[in-house]
Amino acid sequence: MTERRAALIVNPAAGHAGDSVESLPARLQREFALSVYETSAERSAAACAEAARREGASLVIAAGGDGTISSVASALLGAADACLGILPLGTANSIAQSLGIPADLEGAIDVLVHGEPTRIDAARASGKTMILLSAVGLHADTVGETPQDEKQRWGVLAYIRTGMKKLMSLEPFAVEIETEDQRIHCRAVAVTVANMAPPRTVLAQGPPVLSPDDGRLDLTIVSATTLVEAVATGLHLLRTAIDGEPAERDNIGFLAARRVCITTDPPQNVLIDGEEAGTTPLVVECLPRALTVMAPRREEAREAPPAADVEGKLAGLPELEVEPKR
Repeated sequence: MTERRAALIVNPAAGHAGDSVESLPARLQREFALSVYETSAERSAAACAEAARREGASLVIAAGGDGTISSVASALLGAADACLGILPLGTANSIAQSLGIPADLEGAIDVLVHGEPTRIDAARASGKTMILLSAVGLHADTVGETPQDEKQRWGVLAYIRTGMKKLMSLEPFAVEIETEDQRIHCRAVAVTVANMAPPRTVLAQGPPVLSPDDGRLDLTIVSATTLVEAVATGLHLLRTAIDGEPAERDNIGFLAARRVCITTDPPQNVLIDGEEAGTTPLVVECLPRALTVMAPRREEAREAPPAADVEGKLAGLPELEVEPKR
């Protein structure tokens, strides 16, 4: 039987790469005809993926965090002859978790070998490829202000420490959200535009479910002015996400759109798939079923809870104004 040609793209600076990187090629060579590429300051993960495609790899494996995976995916959008494989070695590994890919390397490798190619949506966010989500405000500030050495030492706990500091000095900002059919004005501390996100990414969890293959983006708008209110809001979002229910608190809004433009006053930090991406404005457009990814077989994938039939909710957000577009 002919071996499948695969390329392994490794980010040695990923949060939990460690000694795992050194053993990966030998483990994968048991299953694939393997080429190995290592990212560097001079060679991005996307450039490595493009080289792998030119050399005929049908499976391009991203070994790293969400930023590395998104970068590799950017070179595979629309490709009919190449599939993205994922080995989660980052701090949060939210893309892998959202797709049901195991956090342990042996489990993730098993998906590469025995999983099935699955078409999912992607998005273009201010010129960058987005697989997971874009964040404006609190989430972006938290990730951007967490030192790399703390992420490598503490993992996701490092974000919690930074997040608690940010919650002590919440500063709501004015936001305008323009979709294909309306303009929305309100005040918020965080706006998230998600293609998919695991429940622990609480600021994305306004809708009852986040589907990576429904041809739309899901927005969550959160407003809070005190630490107590922010913590209560986060716990509510986590609970409703686990239960597959829509958020109900007045200070949470959500809606779906195919394209969205977000402007703020004052400008706010932007995060795209875990990487800092300047400041607002932010424009995100859905790219339906633009990416093929190796995911667990459907009968093995974790079943999502049944979702409530709710299109959106904005009522209750502070200083809310909604203007339909003619």
